[in-house]
Amino acid sequence: MALKPDGLFLVSILGGETLRELRIACTVAQMEREGGISPRISPLAQVRDAGNLLTRAGLALPAVDVDEFTIRYGSALELIEHLRSMGETNALLQRNQILKKETALATASIYQSMFGGEDGSIPATFQVIYMTGWAPDPSQQKPKRRGSANVSFEDLQREFGTSQQTP
Repeated sequence: MALKPDGLFLVSILGGETLRELRIACTVAQMEREGGISPRISPLAQVRDAGNLLTRAGLALPAVDVDEFTIRYGSALELIEHLRSMGETNALLQRNQILKKETALATASIYQSMFGGEDGSIPATFQVIYMTGWAPDPSQQKPKRRGSANVSFEDLQREFGTSQQTP
């Protein structure tokens, strides 16, 4: 492992729900215009896989958290231009290299009709997955043996009551 013992591994990546609106609009447009689909957006990690990756890498005390951000753009074409300027074009080698103009315009139209706001803007969702893990070290806390607790959740609930959490 490249980390020093008890060294922190910290990463944030775009998650699989990123650009879901664009994925949907592009899929519908390609099915209607071309009778099939070719991936237009690079595949991204799913949240459920992130923790497994940390564990498989041999990291201790893995933790995963997620945030979603929605950014509004004036149009789908403005969004695509922004993605290109960020260098976020499709990295897949096995894809159709040519996107027909008719399909691109249909994607923009479908995006607008399915997701457009009253002000004419369109949303773009970006899911960010945060992952942390520590290089193993004997000094780290260790989980207790299963069943070794001396207080039950029932006792805690009686002692402290239940609290309602509102979204």
